Amino acid sequence: RYQLLKAIKPMVEKGLASVNDQNQTSTDSNTALDEGTDSNLEERLSHHVNGLQQVLTDLTKNTKALTRRYSQILEQINLSEEQSSS
Repeated sequence: RYQLLKAIKPMVEKGLASVNDQNQTSTDSNTALDEGTDSNLEERLSHHVNGLQQVLTDLTKNTKALTRRYSQILEQINLSEEQSSS
């Protein structure tokens, strides 16, 4: 996905440049500067995605634990109701 974003970046920049009436040389110089920071951006994106993955993993584990506990409580309630009605 990052490669796709990287591929459309020049088109987006060119569109923004024409909307803002910027000249082509400023876009070229920005693109040259951006190429130098691509590796840093990739590292930051990778770090961010890894962090998001960890958060989602933790949320999934907590959700499963909560679901198990909720099921246990419901089973206890059902058992007590069955014993009360007998």
